[in-house]
Amino acid sequence: MTFKQLFTSSIGKKFTMGLTGLFLISFLVIHCTVNSMIFFNDNGEMFNYYAHFMSHNYIVRVLELGLFAGLVAHIIQGLLLWKQNNAARPVKYAVNAAGTNSKWYSRSMGLLGTLLLFFLVIHISKFFVDTKIALYANGGENDASHNLFEAMKEEFQQLWVVVVYIIGVVSLFWHLLHGFPSAFQTMGINHKKYTPIIKVVGIGFSVIVCVLFALMPLAFYLEWIK
Repeated sequence: MTFKQLFTSSIGKKFTMGLTGLFLISFLVIHCTVNSMIFFNDNGEMFNYYAHFMSHNYIVRVLELGLFAGLVAHIIQGLLLWKQNNAARPVKYAVNAAGTNSKWYSRSMGLLGTLLLFFLVIHISKFFVDTKIALYANGGENDASHNLFEAMKEEFQQLWVVVVYIIGVVSLFWHLLHGFPSAFQTMGINHKKYTPIIKVVGIGFSVIVCVLFALMPLAFYLEWIK
């Protein structure tokens, strides 16, 4: 398969989706772990320490570029596949009952992905942009005064922000529930012995990650964390 075919052929698009999906899953582990530091309830000391380390580690900053490239590729390929699949079945499951062949969330990846995209735009505008401005403005002199924990606490006092995050996390849950095992299958890991294990791990991963992400805004809004 040529480099061009990775982005043009049906198999290439699915392969790119699977590869970038696994990369994004690994990022979720790191992101969720760092975010979970808020539950130490130490006024953000532990969370800010690790957030500061991540933003100043050159390896992480290089990987960050790969993350954005992978995210953009994942979104584009997902939209193209969604459009391609819809075009291939203009009469949507008129003969075959869709519910008997696949789960509703596996047929709704386009919608779930779109909701996640809106969520990401809000998330990046609320936290990522300000963090990077603090890191790079004036040679980084303002970085020390940027308290991400306090910024999160302030943002999550707004009910609409909390609601948007919960909707985003719910969308992420259903997206992962299909995407986790699908990514492994696309990469060729499909065996009657291992596939059921991957599905169970995928369910566990989806539940744990999404519950932790959902608890974060709720903990701030309900003042479980001071």
